[in-house]
Amino acid sequence: MSRPEVLCIGALLWDVIGRAPRRMAPGADVPGRIRHVPGGVALNVAVALARRGLAAALLSAVGRDPEGDALLAEARRLGVLTGWIVRDTGLPTDCYMAVEDSAGLIAAIADAHSLEQAGAAILAPLDDLPAWTGPVVLDGNLTEDLLAAIAADPRLAAADLRVVPASPGKAERLEPLIAARRGCFYLNRLEAEILAHRACPDAASAAEAVVARGAARVLVTDGANPAADAIAGGPTLAVPPPRVTIARVTGAGDCFLAAHLAAGLAGQPREAALRAAVEAAAAHVAGRDLP
Repeated sequence: MSRPEVLCIGALLWDVIGRAPRRMAPGADVPGRIRHVPGGVALNVAVALARRGLAAALLSAVGRDPEGDALLAEARRLGVLTGWIVRDTGLPTDCYMAVEDSAGLIAAIADAHSLEQAGAAILAPLDDLPAWTGPVVLDGNLTEDLLAAIAADPRLAAADLRVVPASPGKAERLEPLIAARRGCFYLNRLEAEILAHRACPDAASAAEAVVARGAARVLVTDGANPAADAIAGGPTLAVPPPRVTIARVTGAGDCFLAAHLAAGLAGQPREAALRAAVEAAAAHVAGRDLP
């Protein structure tokens, strides 16, 4: 496998996304569209990086089943390096199911049992590399124990960690990384409030609250409201997203992270990188690359 520029560690699964073109009430049964597409935070970020010309490798797990075969083939077709994927978990390939309506996400369930059972085995490829000093994307589908182990792993001691919780329900898994004062965190406002242990009126105050808990850098999105970038000992930036009609929401945060990381690697200043991230997420929400 060619040497990657970015490591993406976390979920590689199938997304099953049902979307209705209008608002839905609880218990509603309406016409719509159901899409079955490759997904998972780590894969989504890796694909978005590959589209920007960056070599991104996945460290993850999939089942030894037809779904896993098809998923790996699709990931490779999308330009992602898949040579280090674990496939001996004895469980079926993971899956994420979500329901969206015209206003956004209604509910979702992530079944990442294969990834969780694989545990530290997905990190074995690090033994084949010199000490890694480049970017590493970590997602909250990893268990809290594994995230804590990564924070202390000497193979990643000099890595540029980019951390995303995957969902508000998994935000607390990031606590070991905050305690270790490592990583740049990508959160939505609810996730930031969970980690800050308090409510916040906007993305800027939420990002600052997580920095106050020990994080070196925190980026927070807030839907159609301005996104923010806060750093320890520096000014907080805020950029409003362009207004778009919602075509989907799943994966928007992953596009935000990838665009921000790519802009930083290209040497763009903080405000330009934040603006690039906001615009990439808005384009995704608008469905500009949907078939």
